[in-house]
Amino acid sequence: MNIVIGPALAVAMVVAVLLGAAVAWAARLGTSRATVTAALRATLQLGVVSLLIGGIVGSFALSALFVAVMVVVAARTAGRRMTGSASGWWAALPIAVTPLPVVGALVLAGVVPPNGISVIPTAGILIGGTMTATALAGKRALDELEARRGEVEAALSLGFVARDAAIEIARPSAASALVPVTDQTRTVGLVTLPGAFVGMLLGGASPVEAGAVQLLVLVLLLAVETVAVALAVELVCRGRIHRDTEPAAIRTERAHPRVLQRSGRNSSSKTSGADAGLTGGSTM
Repeated sequence: MNIVIGPALAVAMVVAVLLGAAVAWAARLGTSRATVTAALRATLQLGVVSLLIGGIVGSFALSALFVAVMVVVAARTAGRRMTGSASGWWAALPIAVTPLPVVGALVLAGVVPPNGISVIPTAGILIGGTMTATALAGKRALDELEARRGEVEAALSLGFVARDAAIEIARPSAASALVPVTDQTRTVGLVTLPGAFVGMLLGGASPVEAGAVQLLVLVLLLAVETVAVALAVELVCRGRIHRDTEPAAIRTERAHPRVLQRSGRNSSSKTSGADAGLTGGSTM
C-alpha cells in the first residue's frame, strides 16, 4: 500500500473525519465531537512524535523514558474510561505488569534488537492492546456491578465474601473485552492484513518473515490482553477501582473483606457461606 503525501491526502483525511462526525451526529450516537477531537489529537501527537522520533530512538535511555510515558498516558486513558475517581490510576497495573516484562524478555532473548526503533513500536503495540482491554473490561465490570447492585447486596446478606459476590457478576461481561483481539487473531490473513505484516513487506522483508513477525505480535497481544482483563476484573471486584456512586459500605468491604459485620453473622459464617455458594470463585 503506497500512499502519496500531498494535498489529496489531507483532503481525504478531513473528509473522513467530517463524514464520521456527521454520521454520529445524525444517528445521535453522541460521539461526533469525540471523533473530531480524536482526529485532531492524533494529528498533533503524531506530528510531534514524527519530529522527535529520530532523537529518541538513538538513545536507549530516552526510548525507555518514552515507553514509561506510554504507560502513564495509557493508564490515564483507561482509568478515565472506567471511572471519574482517582482509583482509575490502578489501571496502570494491568497495563504495565505484562507488556514491559514481555518486551524485556524479547530483548534478552534476542527476538527484538535492543534499540529504540525496535523497542518503542513493540512496547507501543502491547501497551495499546492492554489499554483497550483494561478499559473495556473495567468499564463493563463496573457497569454490571452498578446495574445489578441488588444482587451483590443480596449475596452479601447471605454471607458471601464481597470480592466473590462481585466477581461472579462482573466476570462474564468483562471477559467480552477479549472478543476483538480473539477475532483479530482468528481472522488474520482472511479478513485483514495487519499493520506489522504490511509494514515489513514495504520495508523489504519476505512474506514468510512478515508473517512470522505478525503472528508473534498477535499471540503476544492475546496473552497480554488476557492477563490485563483478569487483573482489571480483580481490581474492580476488590474495590481498588471503583466509582464514587457506589455505596461506600460495599466498596470498603470489597477492599477489606469481612471488615464490616452484619447482624446475625460473623466472619466464619461468611467464609462457609462463600465456600458453599461458590465453585471456582477465585481466579488468582
